[in-house]
Amino acid sequence: MSARTIYILDDDDIFRESLRRLLSVRSNLLIHCYRTGEAFLEQADELEPGVLLLDHQLRGMSGIEVLRAIGPDRFLTIMITGYADVSLAMQAMRAGAIDFLEKPFDSDSLLQTIEAAFERLEKDRAAAARVESAKRKLDRLSGREKAVLERLIEGHSNKLIAHELDISPRTVESHRAKLMEKLEVRSLSEALRISFAAGLLPAGDEADSWINQSKAG
Repeated sequence: MSARTIYILDDDDIFRESLRRLLSVRSNLLIHCYRTGEAFLEQADELEPGVLLLDHQLRGMSGIEVLRAIGPDRFLTIMITGYADVSLAMQAMRAGAIDFLEKPFDSDSLLQTIEAAFERLEKDRAAAARVESAKRKLDRLSGREKAVLERLIEGHSNKLIAHELDISPRTVESHRAKLMEKLEVRSLSEALRISFAAGLLPAGDEADSWINQSKAG
C-alpha cells in the first residue's frame, strides 16, 4: 500500500503528541505536526495532498481561518474541537471540512474517520487522473478529427457530417477511424465516455443518454 500523508495542526503539545503516537502505529502513514496555523500555511503550497487534523482553538489564527485560507482542494480536513457547537460545525463544513469531531473522542472513531477521508482522497485523485488522461487523448486529435467527434457526439450520421464539413463520407470514415485510434477506443460509446471525462459532454443523465443512443445506433 502506498504511503499516505496526514497533518496534525494543534497547539496542545500533549494532545498533538498523543495523536502522533496513535497514528504512528500505521506503517503507511507519513505524519507531520504543526503548532500554529501560520506555520502550516507557510509550507502549505509545497506540501503533498493529504488529510489534515485541524484543531479549532489555536493560538493566533483559528482553525476556521486556516481552513478558509487553504481551501478544500489539496487537503481533506477533519475539524477537531473541545466543545460541541452546531454553529461552529456548520462554519467548518461550509469552509470545506469533511468531518467534525468533538474532544474527547475514542481512537476507533478517529481512525475510522481518517480512513474514510483517505478513501475519499484516493477516489478524488483517481477521478482527476481520468480527467487528465482524457484531456491528453483529446489533445492528440487534429482540428478536423475534433470537428467529426463533436458531430458524432451530436448524433450526426457520416453523411450529414460530410455535408456539414464539405468533405466526402469516405473522408469522414477515415477521420472517424483515426480519432478512435488516437483515443485508444473501439466503440463510439467509449469515445463518448472520454469526451464526457474531458468536459465535452454534459454531466448526469444527459451524458448517459448520449452514450445509450450511441450503443443503440
